[in-house]
Amino acid sequence: MMRKIFVTFLAIFTIMSCYSNETLTSPDGEVKLQVYLKQGVPYYQVSFKDSPVIKPSKLGLKLKDDSGFMDGFTLGQVTRSTFDHTWEPVWGEESEIRNHYNEMAVTLNQESKDRHIVVRFRVFDDGVGFRYEFPNQKNLNYFVVTDECTEFAMTGDHTAFWIPGDYDTQEYDYIESKLSEIGKESKLLHYDNASMTRFSDTGVQTALLMKTDAGLYITLHEAALLDYSCMNLNLNEENLTFTSWLTPDVLGNKCYLQTDCVSPWRTILVTDNGADLLESRMTLNLNEPCAIEDTSWIKPVKYMGVWWEMITGKSSWAYTDLPNVKIGETDFTKTKNNGRHAANNENVKRYIDFASKYGFDQLLVEGWNVGWEDWFGHSKDYVFDFLTPYPDFDPQELQKYAKDKDMKLMMHHETSGSARNYERHMDKAYQFMVDNGYNSVKSGYVGNIIPRGEYHYGQWMVNHYQYAIEKAAEYHIMVNAHEAVRPTGICRTYPNLIGNEAARGTEYQAFGGSKPHHVTILPFTRLNGGPMDYTPGIFNMDLSSFAPNSSKVNSTLANQLALFITMYSPLQMAADMPEHYEKYIDAFQFIVDVPVEWAESKYLLAEPGDYIVIARKDKNSNNWFVGGVNDENPRTVDFDLDFLEDGKKYTATIYADSKDAHYAENPESYVITTKKVTSKSDLKIMMASGGGFAISIIETPAK
Repeated sequence: MMRKIFVTFLAIFTIMSCYSNETLTSPDGEVKLQVYLKQGVPYYQVSFKDSPVIKPSKLGLKLKDDSGFMDGFTLGQVTRSTFDHTWEPVWGEESEIRNHYNEMAVTLNQESKDRHIVVRFRVFDDGVGFRYEFPNQKNLNYFVVTDECTEFAMTGDHTAFWIPGDYDTQEYDYIESKLSEIGKESKLLHYDNASMTRFSDTGVQTALLMKTDAGLYITLHEAALLDYSCMNLNLNEENLTFTSWLTPDVLGNKCYLQTDCVSPWRTILVTDNGADLLESRMTLNLNEPCAIEDTSWIKPVKYMGVWWEMITGKSSWAYTDLPNVKIGETDFTKTKNNGRHAANNENVKRYIDFASKYGFDQLLVEGWNVGWEDWFGHSKDYVFDFLTPYPDFDPQELQKYAKDKDMKLMMHHETSGSARNYERHMDKAYQFMVDNGYNSVKSGYVGNIIPRGEYHYGQWMVNHYQYAIEKAAEYHIMVNAHEAVRPTGICRTYPNLIGNEAARGTEYQAFGGSKPHHVTILPFTRLNGGPMDYTPGIFNMDLSSFAPNSSKVNSTLANQLALFITMYSPLQMAADMPEHYEKYIDAFQFIVDVPVEWAESKYLLAEPGDYIVIARKDKNSNNWFVGGVNDENPRTVDFDLDFLEDGKKYTATIYADSKDAHYAENPESYVITTKKVTSKSDLKIMMASGGGFAISIIETPAK
């Protein structure tokens, strides 16, 4: 009898050991995480308000020439803590950010290998972050990750807003479909650029946004991507489970690591309100505090650029159209100017005159340096030295001209994918900027990465981008990286990373167009990890006068104004040409008035793929600015102004679509009205197809 009782007890103990459950909840108790081992394999699951969000999902990594960290685990030490701190960002959508979470660090022992890893979980009121940690230990030093096998098991066939998995670019229009339709939709995509690489027809990029039938909004992404490969997600269509898929190197390996080290955070945002998703700062909070001691030189920037006229085909980056120009051997002062080179002294001064008149901070000039004749050719290893201007561009003269008008020029470094060449020249290039009065640079990485075989989103390039940011900080230079890896909140630690592209921006409106709903999705996805240099503010929608085969901009003019609010960035460009702003100078006034530094943001209405309405308070006044963007379906929105200060009076100037406005048929039709408002007021505004609105709400001075 005693033996039978002992055996039964042993069986129960064994079952409990296999399913030892560690639970962690968010500070408000609404988000719940459970972690357990099942036959030596680690699992986790997540719920929100008692509704499952992530079903039981495996954790683990495969290593080269090793059984990896997949199974054979026993549960070791489990430590818990709580953190609650408010910090002030150097720039941001608000002046203060609260970082409040409960933490659990779970040690997983692989006794057969005499080694261990730690999985650290943080649970916030709006989601969960977790990462793998590899402490220093005798039997784990250098190792190679061949696959990360983190799972995200979905609870149903959610509606997803996604772009296809790619190692080199995020410059796609978003697709809205059920999870089960991703494979079918992906196969229908047409790729205009042969360098685009899909690893799977069911692969998607993060940040991935989903909406459940029950009305939950879920975003999968990563935070603090450092010394690691960027993560995509591969969907198992049978069980609707995503598995992490890291960008490989030329050998197919994913990461080369040395203890003591950590992975990026894997993040799961969950809310039951679309506007709350936009309010989340979890990605920023999972990054380390600012690493730059003196940040006084980091300032938000409103700028214009000698750029759109090249994008549209009106002008060229190159100085000459002669073929087979030998860079480094050509005397450009004796070479025929093609007459279309935009970065010339006279044209740059024209832009400076206009931009300074309306209070802009800087002017970007692309195509200023020799090498554009063969920038995408065989000599790209060394085509740019980032120092030598074309003969019609005088950096010293132009910087003095800009300085006299209280402006700066913004540098442009196109690497044409030759990252190693850029690193060789970086110190001299940054010193050249300092010597000539530049304090910000737009860098570009168009084309295949050299050394050949590396991808834009692999560990090698992730480390390069980080090196460029940290090196720039040494010279007090702000960085706006294009074609770089998508941001994951690194801007908290290095706020001189003042902008990124890493998504399909305005330039694609000249390359065939973007769908109207694109700008109603990006704030939920791409902007989750940091601001985007989206380059809004196009006023002339028909581009056929510049290039016969050009597309139309799929947006109304009022929608373009709204983007200065809805597409948050401390680096905001008025992207069109001066002559087009002069044509609609009354609408241009909103761009002149709108700030780029915010004290507070309110997310009034938001439904991904449909519409977004956001209000922001100026950091340096009591004024508010509101922007709303719409998809292709006309709609009227109604919202209160209860965010205004009680007892104060304001004047609202409303820039809205006219009744007959339409993004394709009548995009430049708008109306401007003014009205007196208070915190008790509400507004009802019509948004056209592909339209929107922008409002400046200026405090009325007390008499």
